[in-house]
Formats: sequence, C-alpha cells, structure tokens
Amino acid sequence: MTRTEMWKKMDQWTWREFIALLTLEFVFVMFVIKYAIQSMYEKWLENTFYSGTLTGLTIAITLLLGLYFVALRPKKMSWTDVGVKGFPARDWWRIVLWILVLFVFSVTAFYLTSFLGNTVENSKTESLQQNVTLFTIMIGIVSAGIVSPFYEEIFYRGFIYRWLRTRVGMRWAIVISSLIFSLAHFPTMNVMPVSFISGVVFAWTYERTGSVVPGMIVHGVFNTIAVLLTVMS
Repeated sequence: MTRTEMWKKMDQWTWREFIALLTLEFVFVMFVIKYAIQSMYEKWLENTFYSGTLTGLTIAITLLLGLYFVALRPKKMSWTDVGVKGFPARDWWRIVLWILVLFVFSVTAFYLTSFLGNTVENSKTESLQQNVTLFTIMIGIVSAGIVSPFYEEIFYRGFIYRWLRTRVGMRWAIVISSLIFSLAHFPTMNVMPVSFISGVVFAWTYERTGSVVPGMIVHGVFNTIAVLLTVMS
C-alpha cells in the first residue's frame, strides 16, 4: 500500500479527536463565534459585511488551530496528512468537470429551495449588495473564494472526511461529511442544500486525487462566481 493510498485505510486518530473537533465547530464556533463574537464585531465595525468577513476569518483561524493542536501535533502528523499536498496534473481536466457538475446541481437545488420558500437571508450578502464597490467586491472574493475554501477543505475533507473514510467506507463518509458540512452553514437554510451537494463534490475530489487542493480550487471558483453574481443581482 502506497503512502498516497494509506489515508483511505488507516489513521492514528480516535473518537476523542473527532468529537473534540466537532464540539469546537458546533458549540464554540456555532454559538460563541457566530453569535457572541460576531455581535461584538458588529458593534465595533457597525457594518454587517465587514463584521461577517471578520467572523469568517476568526472561524478559519479557530478551526485550523484546533485541528493542529487536537489532531496533528499530538500524533506528530503534518498538514500533508490532511491532504495539503500536490496532485497529478492529469486531474486538471477533472477539476473543470467538477466545477460544471457543482454548478448544475447547485443551481437546481437553489431554485427548488427558493420555490419552496425555505430561505433565510445571509446578512453579509445583503450588506454587500447594498454597498457594492471594488473594495467590498475584492474583500468578498478573498473571503469566500480563498479563505473559506482553504480552511473548509482542510477541516471538513482533510480531517472529517478522512476520519469517516477509514471507518465507514467511501459512500457513507461522503454522505455523513456532507451532512456535517451542510449543518455547519446553519441558519442560512437556503444554502444548506447547496452546501450538501458541494460537500459531496469536494469529498469526491479528495477521494479521487488524495489532495484537498483540487477541492479548494473547485470551491474557490464556485464561491467567487457566486460573489460576482451576488453583486450583479
């Protein structure tokens, strides 16, 4: 078994690391950062777009530090063990295909969700639409197209998906990790179906390439186009 394939079969983690990092996401991030700390940012900056962007950066730092100190450092593992590494050049054409697949299914899910009236607006998105400048567009692209794909692919695919992959197999790992990824976007209900579909695509890119970088690229392109569509709507 090669080192590239070994991540699909085994790892050094236990339930403790998995539960600890899920708790970090769904307790500390969900309730402390997304509510208490973001409220503090809003009072400080008096702008929901800037406060939402700063909240996203805070979440990124929190989850990556948590992953490092809970799952990597104690086991003497590196970032390559959660997929932060190169991938074969032949997979570039697949990246284009995965982007197209993600767009087709996501657009379909978004319109079906909108038709059912099951929507909760994102305050950061609303604020961006009300204050469209080159500066805010660039911040939106950096936040959604670079920062979010970077930490989310490492955390949700590099760790969560890999942990599940070694224990329940590929299919259930894709489904469960995508559900977790979708729930992490609560309470913006209208994006949760799209998040689930995205999670499936991103997990498959990791499964196929052994690297989270292709998922970062697909994720980044998708989010960047979403930002541009938002400011044009």
